Amino acid sequence: MRIKMQLKPLFAMGVFALMTASAASSWAASAADVARLGKDLTPTGAEKAGNKDGSIPAWGGGLATRPAGLDASNPYADPFASEKPLYTVTAANMAQYKDKLTPGQMALLKSFPTYKMNVYASQRTAAMPQQQYDNIKAEAGAAALVSGGNGIANVSKSSTPFPIPQSGVEVIWNHVTRYRGGNIIRNSNVFPVQTNGAFTAVSRTETASWASSMDKPDPNRLFYYFAYDSAPASLAGSSLMVIEPMNQADESRQVWTYNPGSRRVMRAPEVAYDSPSNGADGLATVDDYDGFNGSPDRYDWKLVGKKEMLISYNNYRMLAPSVKPTDLVKPGHMNQDLVRYEPHRVWVVEATLKAGKRHVYAKRVFYIDEDSWQIAHADSYDGRGELWRAHELNSVQFYNAPATWLACEVQYDLQARRYLVTGLVNATKPIKFGAKIDRNTFTTDAMKRASN
Repeated sequence: MRIKMQLKPLFAMGVFALMTASAASSWAASAADVARLGKDLTPTGAEKAGNKDGSIPAWGGGLATRPAGLDASNPYADPFASEKPLYTVTAANMAQYKDKLTPGQMALLKSFPTYKMNVYASQRTAAMPQQQYDNIKAEAGAAALVSGGNGIANVSKSSTPFPIPQSGVEVIWNHVTRYRGGNIIRNSNVFPVQTNGAFTAVSRTETASWASSMDKPDPNRLFYYFAYDSAPASLAGSSLMVIEPMNQADESRQVWTYNPGSRRVMRAPEVAYDSPSNGADGLATVDDYDGFNGSPDRYDWKLVGKKEMLISYNNYRMLAPSVKPTDLVKPGHMNQDLVRYEPHRVWVVEATLKAGKRHVYAKRVFYIDEDSWQIAHADSYDGRGELWRAHELNSVQFYNAPATWLACEVQYDLQARRYLVTGLVNATKPIKFGAKIDRNTFTTDAMKRASN
């Protein structure tokens, strides 16, 4: 079985064997393909070699440790602070770069005269602990889709179950399960921005634990998540808890919310798919968070191919101690002087709403970084087929983890001409990676105690 590529042809896939599991089947990598990991492919399945014109270098191990000479007091110190942009993409010259831009990026360039993209030298910094690479290789030949792609089987530790993907939904699962530094505690801010640039910040503390990083997770678990809002006053004390299954056909997402006004914990099964995201002022859906999360069952997923694109990468400048949230969040769009773009290869996956299924997005196109499996950009279309939202995920290689994750994510509503900044971590406590988190952290009793 082969997928026809509409973009740049993929590197040779090798021979795949049919493997069945539960109610559905998927192709599993052969021993010869698995052996390529760490050789001509990176340990996570990306092409190790650079591109033909040299604008994308070969992967040399990434940034797995803190570089020498950086400010020891700054956990996000910029290894590339001395670099200058190679060129800048604007509305005036974007036709020259259109093959490397998404429709959403081009719409932003057209919509806002001050929007631009400063492009720097490509730095393939993505890296993880060696144990993660070992886990990926150990389980790569066994991982399989189940229940029509609504879950995965034969995976317990791997953060990339399909390093040599054969379908769009496999790429999306790689994004959903990717390594983000083990168990984490993140303090961040959410900014729903009005057309004039005004906003009321939401202060949030998130605790997340992946089953693969826990000693005794429950069966059929992908992750546990708890979010607590401390500001503004209208939201202070409210919280959300999610327990996410690995196979969502066997078991649906479990969600609870706590309202400080009623002092009650309530089940909230509606917190999924296209329900409005909490604190987002109607600018994002629940499954927009992190680029995409939750069950993939409402869409047909097409693997379009791999392509060289300009994506937001290595955004240490956003996290500099001198940069305040108000330096970043501006009328119309983010302060583009503080956003760094680089050429990278991405997987392109198109999601089309299934007949009989409901979602506010009729089509979504995802651009996934080949090195980290993190969604770098997503364009979402309404029921009329018109581009509605452009979602930019501003990545950083957190060398103290080490893991690739986000400085923040930005959802631009092109029709309302407003935008949402989520997970902005500057001016907050540093992210705590590898936190020791017990399973009992994620109970309704613990939720009540944390919210009082």
